[in-house]
Amino acid sequence: MNDKFRKYTDLDYPLPKQVIGWNMYGAGLENVGRDGKPEFFPMPEPGPDQILVRVDAVGLCFSDVKLINQGGQHPKLYNRDLSIEPTRLGHEASFTVIEVGENLRERFAQGQKLAIQPDIYVNKVATAYGYTIPGGLIQYHLIGKEIFEADDPDYLIPVEGDLGYSESALTEPWACVEAAYTQRRRLSPLENGSMWIDGYPQSGKAYTFAEGLEKPNKIYLSNTNDQIRDLVNRHKRADAEVVEVSPIDLDTIASIAQEKTEGKGFDDIVLIEPTSAGFVGEVAKDIAFRGTLNIVSAEPLDDNVVIDAGRIHYHYTTYIGTSGTEISAAYGEKRNRSELKDGGLLVVIGGAGPMGQMHVQRSLELVPGPKKVVVTDINDERLEALRLNGDPIGEKNGKELILVNTMKAGVDLVEIVRQLTDGKMADDVVVCVPNARLMQDSALLLGKDAMLNFFAGVPNGTTIKINLNNIFLNNMQLTGTSGSTVFDQETVLSKANEGSLSPNLSVAAIGGLNQAVAGMRAMIAGTYTGKIIIYPQMPELPLLSLSEVAKNYPQVAEKMGPNDTWTREAEKVLIKEFWIP
Repeated sequence: MNDKFRKYTDLDYPLPKQVIGWNMYGAGLENVGRDGKPEFFPMPEPGPDQILVRVDAVGLCFSDVKLINQGGQHPKLYNRDLSIEPTRLGHEASFTVIEVGENLRERFAQGQKLAIQPDIYVNKVATAYGYTIPGGLIQYHLIGKEIFEADDPDYLIPVEGDLGYSESALTEPWACVEAAYTQRRRLSPLENGSMWIDGYPQSGKAYTFAEGLEKPNKIYLSNTNDQIRDLVNRHKRADAEVVEVSPIDLDTIASIAQEKTEGKGFDDIVLIEPTSAGFVGEVAKDIAFRGTLNIVSAEPLDDNVVIDAGRIHYHYTTYIGTSGTEISAAYGEKRNRSELKDGGLLVVIGGAGPMGQMHVQRSLELVPGPKKVVVTDINDERLEALRLNGDPIGEKNGKELILVNTMKAGVDLVEIVRQLTDGKMADDVVVCVPNARLMQDSALLLGKDAMLNFFAGVPNGTTIKINLNNIFLNNMQLTGTSGSTVFDQETVLSKANEGSLSPNLSVAAIGGLNQAVAGMRAMIAGTYTGKIIIYPQMPELPLLSLSEVAKNYPQVAEKMGPNDTWTREAEKVLIKEFWIP
């Protein structure tokens, strides 16, 4: 195979006999590579069910930090001994197909450009690329059954049009941002699921349940009156089992949930006229994965409620509610939007970091989308860098970008939002910092019909105390997402090709493969204001901010965008200068 020539941008040359890569042998950056350096590996040859890909660009991601810190104890490595079976970082990657095994020639072609959706599942078990499956911090590698026989046949996504390598790699983090505004919550009772209805027995109201009561196959009733019992028996499906549970209080919730659901929790919980925040908080612990808690009441609870913020992000637990007597009115898209409100005010907490900048850029490019975008951070340099790129987009689309350094003395974000909205408060708040206190405080910014989005993930079990009255009395939406899907990434690719999204605006620094670990250190330290792109085929390229690139390489600078932004044209010039066969 090594004597064959391949088209490599505008260069022809033979494939090397060895490739450079950064395997990971344990926790800590000191265990990435050998003695702080990358290694050489033999050029692999594909079998009949494999393709050989050239790795063209890799984006470094804060999600890698958890893997760096935990090593084989990371949830997606399943206690793997990395000293024996190493992995490799780099899940934001773009490829070019170099060789195609004979059984795959109907599907792939030499020279084809690809992106990858790394959130890979096999038999519903996570086997993510860049985690379980070694990732892209290598010049060439094989792809085979570990991806082709996974649950989704399309984890490798063809890149059409003239998108550059960095743009293609960045479609993965951008897909995570896109997913944050795509409905992921389950907004109807689960088919064949378990439902628990706890009713206020002294209530004199007549409740209805027009849609959804026919879906669960088990319905548990506690503290209910005759009206609720009759409602359930009239509208449940014929084979559904109705189980009366003895009166439940704070001391018995956990044991009953364990007994009835084997610890998995209830798929749907309906609380009718609860009064105790403590009771609601205990019940919330027993929401199942992708489960819902529906609070039906016209009266506020006696206090804020302690809930698990981590599960909102990772388990898609959903809090819904209504102040009326039609229980099913709490469900559905109409009452539970996922997209930013047109003409509204958006607050992005931690919005000047690499991922936060993407949320801000998306909101400024979204037409009509929000009218005002408030961005908080604790670093003036990052905020100013965001302004340089954000102001032109905002001006073009008739939006106002407002930057707030919350570390400065006297800054009161709640008061700032109140003044900007004449007291109505924010329509949307997106939290891009994995900090429970910030998540809790962000709820204070919300107005009526507002959405609070926990984009950053905190570990399951991380609790916050929040005013859930706003959900059933003021239609607040509380949401969060983790990762993305093939659909989300294809959506981003489409937007990038049509010009409504510019992934390269997220790039703050670039470097060659030899600088991968240095890039990770810089990412952890927050050295650069945005994303770092590693080019595996340019191993000797120094790690440079884009302003340093413009200063040191005028021929590249000529093709860069305003304020030294990265472009596919600048990338092409860079390739001519640094691409080493």
